[in-house]
Amino acid sequence: QVLLVESGGGLVQAGGSLRLSCAASRSIFSGNTMGWYRQAPGKQRDLVAHITTGGSANYADSVKGRFTISRDNAKNTMYLQMNSLKPEDTAVYYCHRLGATTFDYWGQGTQVTVSS
Repeated sequence: QVLLVESGGGLVQAGGSLRLSCAASRSIFSGNTMGWYRQAPGKQRDLVAHITTGGSANYADSVKGRFTISRDNAKNTMYLQMNSLKPEDTAVYYCHRLGATTFDYWGQGTQVTVSS
């Protein structure tokens, strides 16, 4: 069974913080580099950060130094700590394995809205 459930989004003022969580099925999570993606209205879905099974992380330049990705392999769960949020971070955030395409199943995502 494929499962991807994102949570933790909300409305926050610029400069604030949020922590997103992703619960994934083992078939997606185990053994795979996982990533957080986001899609703003009218724009394509972009990769924000990704993390290997061993915990090595990479970030898009736009979030480097502000976001921290982590994972708990025992729980098939991934997190995204977002600090110093900006209005341009407003988007629906999704989690999936690195390299997932539009042809893959995606969860509903979690909305993050940053007010100025």
